[in-house]
Amino acid sequence: MAEPLIKVDDVSILFPLGRRLIGQPPMLRAIDHVSLEIPKGSFYGLVGESGSGKTTLGRAMLRAAPITEGTIRYNDGEVDYDIGSIGKAELRDYRRRAQLIFQDPYAALSPRMTVRDIIAEPLEVMGLTKTRAETDARVREIAAKCRLNLEHLRRYPHAFSGGQRQRISIARALVTGPKFVVADESVAALDVSIQADILNLLKTLQRDLDLTFLFISHDLSVVAHVCDFVTVLYHGKIMEQAPTRQLFADPQHEYTKCLLSAIPSLDPDNRQRARVYRPEGETAG
Repeated sequence: MAEPLIKVDDVSILFPLGRRLIGQPPMLRAIDHVSLEIPKGSFYGLVGESGSGKTTLGRAMLRAAPITEGTIRYNDGEVDYDIGSIGKAELRDYRRRAQLIFQDPYAALSPRMTVRDIIAEPLEVMGLTKTRAETDARVREIAAKCRLNLEHLRRYPHAFSGGQRQRISIARALVTGPKFVVADESVAALDVSIQADILNLLKTLQRDLDLTFLFISHDLSVVAHVCDFVTVLYHGKIMEQAPTRQLFADPQHEYTKCLLSAIPSLDPDNRQRARVYRPEGETAG
């Protein structure tokens, strides 16, 4: 295992459920005392059903969700940040080093901007380039790496398919030269054939640009294809952590076994009925 790029130590995230005139409102514990380490250069999977806290934890690593308890540290060898307590200057620098690929390629792109302007916007907002020529050179460089046709940079998002739009979203996320990328259900909205193409692109970019990915998904068949290590969440708690091959070959927790049983199989001899996980003490309703 490489040195950790992200280290999550006993993190809890709580959200208030409504408001009260007197007293504190009840709290929802979205993340419950989670600890994990994401090694540098890894493709790290975070899986679980809807509502398990995957997205909340991923956003907390980007300082886009509040951390109630515990710490999240980022250390790439150049800087060492405590994400929950860094100041404005450090946060601005961290925004360059850590980026997010959104789930929906249709909603993530402004229909009023050309592809060139969409990709260039982070560079201009953060002041990472000094001239338009420098910006255009960087945009063309990252667009080529994301397998975008350079002739399309003047077009608008409505002219592209879902897979092409997701390539634009990826290029926008990578144009600042980040070290850490959170891919939040980044292929869930795409057709299966397009999913494989985007996943292969992400793996190529990881290798060529020395990136570390946090790959958030509810689809274990996708996780098995790309991830090196997997953490399984259920209701904000870690159920199991293991290298991908080990977890799929010999799952230890009952919840993981239930998730694996839900993966469809084309082989009738290997088909099994999906199991339902019920925590100890919980009965069927």
